[in-house]
Parts: sequence; structure tokens; C-alpha cells
Amino acid sequence: MRDFTLSAYHALLDHLQAAQYGFQTFSAFLQNPAERTAMLRHDVDDRKLHSLAFAKIQHERGIVGTYYFRMVPESFDEGVIREIRDMGHEIGYHYEDMDFANGDPHLAVQLFEKHLEKLRKVAPITTICMHGSPRSKYDNKDVWKYYDYKKYGIIGEPYFDVDFSKVYYLTDTGRQWDGYKVSVRDKVDNHFGLSFHSTYDVIEGIRHGKLPDKVMFNFHPQRWTDAPLLWLKEKNIQRAKNLAKYLLIKFRQNKTPNHNAPA
Repeated sequence: MRDFTLSAYHALLDHLQAAQYGFQTFSAFLQNPAERTAMLRHDVDDRKLHSLAFAKIQHERGIVGTYYFRMVPESFDEGVIREIRDMGHEIGYHYEDMDFANGDPHLAVQLFEKHLEKLRKVAPITTICMHGSPRSKYDNKDVWKYYDYKKYGIIGEPYFDVDFSKVYYLTDTGRQWDGYKVSVRDKVDNHFGLSFHSTYDVIEGIRHGKLPDKVMFNFHPQRWTDAPLLWLKEKNIQRAKNLAKYLLIKFRQNKTPNHNAPA
């Protein structure tokens, strides 16, 4: 069976619901975490209509999710955002302002303020999430070394405000669920000793009761499609990207000084 299709996504939701998982937006979880809950987070990096399709699938099932939008044409679309908002899903800002500011945190926070205001004209925003930008030398989270996002009415950022020793994190980065080896920034410490490669592996984990009670999924909906040609194109492009990211990670590791090395 092909993975990263809408059929695979439907199957994943089927099994989560059958296993009695509830579904919370990220903001709802921060305010009142349920005992057995799945957070469906979506980084809307590209092909925004794919995210709209995800939102509709969830809405038909009575499920809510969280959608983080970038300030680029491939992602930001007032009509799409409003439609997803009106289904009851949470909208958040997928910020990359350190990239926009070429690493200047003071300019970055000014851009953050401007972009947050623009997005808030379309939907309420109480959570944010960094965009990984693997090709960039800047980490977008670094702006918060100088500023505090909570002064902007933001209650959470997943990489700062989730205890991942208690919440199991699954991301489809690299078009696989164990893509930490080819992920530059979208990764957290795994405290659960679990690893799943495909969506069907995750489903088997749910069926056998291996998935923890609290889970955050991170989807990149542009990767998910039933269209055969687009599916094949995305698979091949991602394979090339994964190799490039793996080499980039190795290059950066080799450039990092080893202070423990003998003199």
C-alpha cells in the first residue's frame, strides 16, 4: 500500500478514533490537557489546498487540529485560512522571521510583530511554531533568546512549551515518521523508545496499544496526495532533499569544534 496518501491518512484517523483518542488543538491542550489525546499539528509550508483538504476530512469526523501558516504565497491565503478557521480548527503563525531578517533578532522581532498582526486580521492567534528552514544557517527560534513571545498574547510554542518526556512527538519530516536522521531542526528527544517508519507502522502501534496516551503529530500536508503523478514526484523530490539534508547535517557536525578532543 502506498503511504502518504489521503487513504493512509483516513486509516490513521480511523485507528486513533477506534483507540478512543480525543483530539485537542495545541492551545486547548496547553490550557487543559486531556488524559488521552492526539494533537494534530499541520505545518502549512506549501500547497495550501492540501491543508484545506486535511481540515475538511477532520471536520467531517468532528476532529479539530492546529494549522500553522507561513507568510509566503505558497502558504498564506486569507480565504483558505478563514475556511479552516470556520471549521473550528486553530490557526497559528509558522514564523521564520530570523530567516527574513538575515539573522538580525531585532529586525526579526519587528517582522514578527508585523506578520502576527496581519494574520490576526484573519483569525485569532494564540500559539506559534517555528519554520525549520533546513537550508538556512539561522534557527528561527533564536529570536526568543532576545525577546519574549508571551508579551504578544502567545501562550505556547511547541518546541518551548511541550514536555516531550510526557508527550510523544511524531513528525512526517522527510516523508517518513522516523526522519530524525535527515531532519535539521524538526526533532526532539525521544523519551519513549519507540520508532515508526511508515504510517502503517504507526497504525500497527495504535492497534497493539504501543502509542502513548498523549501524542503530538506533525503533518506537512503538501506531501500527502492520492494523485499518482504528484505522489511520485513528491516521493522523488523528498528522496533528493533527504540526501541533501543528511549531507548538510554531516557537514555542520564536522565544522563544529570538538572541545573534548585531546590537545
